[in-house]
Amino acid sequence: MKNPVIQFKDFSFKYDAQKNPTLKNINLTIYEGEKVLIVGPSGSGKSTLGNCINGLIPFVYKGRMEGSLTVNGKETKDSSLFEINKTIGTVLQDPDGQFVGMTVGEDIAFSLENDCVPQKEMIRRVNEIAKQVDMAHLLDSNPQELSGGQKQRVSMAGVMVNDAEILLFDEPLANLDPKTGKVAIELIDEIHNMNKTIVIIEHRLEDVLHRSVDRIIVVNDGQIIMDDTPDRVLASSVLIDHGIREPLYVTCAKYAGVEITEDMKPASIDTFDVESCKDKLQAWFEENDSVQEETQQKELLKIDHVSFSYDGERKVLDDISLTVHEGEMMAIVGKNGAGKSTLSRVIVGFEKQDEGTVTVQGTDLDGMSIARRAEYVGIVLQNPNQMISTTMIYDEIAMGLKIRKVPEKEIEERVDKVMKICGLERFKKWPISALSFGQKKRVTIASILVLNPKILILDEPTAGQDYKHYSDIMEFLKKLNDNGQTILLITHDMHLMLEYTRRAVVLTESKLLADKKAYEVLCDADLVNRSNLKETSLFELAVKAQMKDPLKFVECFIQYDERRRTHEA
Repeated sequence: MKNPVIQFKDFSFKYDAQKNPTLKNINLTIYEGEKVLIVGPSGSGKSTLGNCINGLIPFVYKGRMEGSLTVNGKETKDSSLFEINKTIGTVLQDPDGQFVGMTVGEDIAFSLENDCVPQKEMIRRVNEIAKQVDMAHLLDSNPQELSGGQKQRVSMAGVMVNDAEILLFDEPLANLDPKTGKVAIELIDEIHNMNKTIVIIEHRLEDVLHRSVDRIIVVNDGQIIMDDTPDRVLASSVLIDHGIREPLYVTCAKYAGVEITEDMKPASIDTFDVESCKDKLQAWFEENDSVQEETQQKELLKIDHVSFSYDGERKVLDDISLTVHEGEMMAIVGKNGAGKSTLSRVIVGFEKQDEGTVTVQGTDLDGMSIARRAEYVGIVLQNPNQMISTTMIYDEIAMGLKIRKVPEKEIEERVDKVMKICGLERFKKWPISALSFGQKKRVTIASILVLNPKILILDEPTAGQDYKHYSDIMEFLKKLNDNGQTILLITHDMHLMLEYTRRAVVLTESKLLADKKAYEVLCDADLVNRSNLKETSLFELAVKAQMKDPLKFVECFIQYDERRRTHEA
């Protein structure tokens, strides 16, 4: 039997600023060399659990602890943050928040310098760790200029260099494109094989299960709901019951009437026993397959041979041409740094293209002020806190109209109307500080919608959201789209792209690589590889089930899933 390295016994914790405990009667043991995944909806207590493990509680976030929490047999409350961090290294959700050095080498060496490690030994250890995470060739680079995946590797190296026994990864996939996220999970697996104990806290369960974990710990309402092997967790209803997304291939099998059991090894599409259920999958496909009629839509936005460079030399957008039609909900996808956000900045006028034109309903937007362009196209940023500038909800939504000197009576009418559309009417006199992250997101959307833009662009609308909040936001956007609002979604979320958008534009290395149906993109292995996306497990399921037309099977799932969600709504 392996030694316990982290042990909670009858442990509870209440923040000083809160009335009720966030964690309640936790009993959990993590053993030496294990790899465990902690999942749960937003507000479930999983992040607090992580902060207890790495010592931020009680040494940074104050509150009342009851029961026992030991790391290597020593009570954390009797230890120090310094001592705990010698044993447990933490890789944060946002790598930028961890960088302290001017170069990659300096950043990896930071903790060694604090420990007064001799320079010769320091250089040896930095070089060794940099090789392990494939960053040896970038030791002289500025961490802030690296790609998302490279930043994640530097963060990992910064905690590995201390030879910490336990590594805690807090939402490691949050800011990564699908392929880079896949590589990150593979790297974490390699680190685990160096006799490390690994704890991962993450929303994207299917992506984490790209490599095996020993246990999944499901947390909700401050309690451990289930702690078991991945196969047993996926064979139960616990994920759906507590608002956590199942892998798509499991959902599809359930739609086909398959009873998922532990013996079917559902933890991965690679191990899932498709043979035992392929007849049911085939029957479901034949019953639900249908041809969806394509409706002809009017041209709304036209991007014609647009190129753009920040420095006058390297093109971030290179001869981009595409057309968006009225009433579309379209995804813009591609690897980190492909030019997705830059394209949106050019469309809304934050940047001016070097070549080409951007027109809406035939009107050239060139030369228009950003304020004037906002009547044609509006953008909602990933973090609502970056857009909010007033204290009251009504004032925030009304601000754009007030700047345009719209009469007060009309302002109130338009704000009331958009608040109703966004489900915010009961918050009319509330301060923004009283809202959740998802509600703040709705406020920023409302503040753009009130200007009646013809096109709404959203940058990573569901980033960091659990399945319930993700669904709430996307169903709200779908309702807007059903009412005629044209929406462009910049996203790394392949589930979102599959479930909610009919069409996807793929950008890679500043060029438009593809413009086709969303599900076709994620069933094209070559395209997926070139653009750092991830092939959908639905396609793999269809291939393993020996479907004659795997692409059609994926399309059938999307249409069936949409009908089901519409019926439930």
